[in-house]
Amino acid sequence: MNKRVKNVQISGIRRFYEKVQKVEGAISLTLGQPDFNVPENIKKSMIKAIEENKTTYTSNAGIEELREEISKYLRTCSINYNKDEICITVGGSEGLYVILSALINEEDKILIPSPAYPAYESISNILGGTVVNYSLNEDFTLNINEIKKKIDEQNIKYLLLSFPSNPTGAILSKEQRDDLISLIKENDIIVITDEMYSAIIFDEYYSVAQSEEVKEKIIYVSGFSKIFSMTGLRVGYFACSNKLMKELIKVHQYAVSCATSISQWGALEGLKSCLGDVEKMKNTFEKRKNYCIKRLNEIGIDVVDPKGAFYIFPSIKKFNMSSEEFCTRLLKEGKVACVPGSAFGDFGEGYMRISYCYSGDILTEAFNRLENFIKTL
Repeated sequence: MNKRVKNVQISGIRRFYEKVQKVEGAISLTLGQPDFNVPENIKKSMIKAIEENKTTYTSNAGIEELREEISKYLRTCSINYNKDEICITVGGSEGLYVILSALINEEDKILIPSPAYPAYESISNILGGTVVNYSLNEDFTLNINEIKKKIDEQNIKYLLLSFPSNPTGAILSKEQRDDLISLIKENDIIVITDEMYSAIIFDEYYSVAQSEEVKEKIIYVSGFSKIFSMTGLRVGYFACSNKLMKELIKVHQYAVSCATSISQWGALEGLKSCLGDVEKMKNTFEKRKNYCIKRLNEIGIDVVDPKGAFYIFPSIKKFNMSSEEFCTRLLKEGKVACVPGSAFGDFGEGYMRISYCYSGDILTEAFNRLENFIKTL
């Protein structure tokens, strides 16, 4: 086996999810799968695509109509990419793998946040890159001074950003975005910004991709798994300058040829007619988030109020256990599953991730169980 693959662990999110299946009656708050159905118009458009035999290969970059619609959608967010600067991928995950595969040479240094989605670090390690972690502020917002320090001290080639963040729900402020843009202008780096949750923000949206000044150094990653609750249909995309696209699409072509045809037609219809569904979903998530924060405060667990995505990352440091031990006991004794913070990197230790992609009744029962468990400690 490739030695680098043998040294990579299975995702802690999935590993803990598997534990849940073995505990009868447990409630799982582990996965980032919205509990909403795919909007009806998307379903109908995919059925229609099948009936019209739109089931052949598409262009490597994806159907032109979808790329054009993504371009229009991004412009509403003050992000400017034309259709030829957009490539449709098999979910955001393939997009990340393609980008990092095209960029990273052996031992190239990549700055990755911690805590963060574990795939960033694992993919980089599989490809032979050297991961350098940067920590976040106490409220999980961007620590620009930490990033500057790492870039100044080490030969950093790439910077990875993730806002809104999985697992913390943190977002980028205008000031932080502007500071980042200045830093990018001053340094010879490529920035990968993963914005899969950008449609689920409870505040103003800011992204480094909104700057034309640094566009040549930015690769923007997003997709439709979360926005349209179509995780299993696997449609994502990345956007970048033509100079970068020319190289990235080579990897995409040899990896998958193209994203699934009928899913692309579904995503197109989603952008055309289902953004109202997204707004309703977002409002529901915000109500759930407020409920979760209220219950955590009442229970006495320290927590930062997240401004995006559908995760909460409360501190469990006061209980003097590792996050793995705490979450294992919570599962076995309290019959509630949350993901240990250590699954998201070294700086995630001392926290746990709660996903609120679940109904009000499930969340109420889960927090009642959590409260009863805490009383036993």
